[in-house]
Amino acid sequence: MAIFPRPARPQALIADLKAFLRGQERHKILGAMIAIIMPTLILAGFYVDSKRDKRKPDIIYVQNYAPGRTDEEIKRQNIADQKILDAQREARRQQYQKVADQLGIK
Repeated sequence: MAIFPRPARPQALIADLKAFLRGQERHKILGAMIAIIMPTLILAGFYVDSKRDKRKPDIIYVQNYAPGRTDEEIKRQNIADQKILDAQREARRQQYQKVADQLGIK
């Protein structure tokens, strides 16, 4: 006893399809077409979506420091870096505040 049935010939498929189309009412044929078209559209959508370009990697550059830096040099550099960061954050905060004022948000 075989697990799978014998494969059918293409002529049998065509004959079955012709018999189905001849013997059915219009609403059944329309339903069959919709049943075929909908999964085809879904699979086509997945195929198109899978072909998107991949994002370019974000490159982060690291500043190299001299190995013999003193603690004071490190502290001065950290303070200078923090002032730059604080200025950027304040500028960004002011931009958001300007938008909030324009929209009437308190």
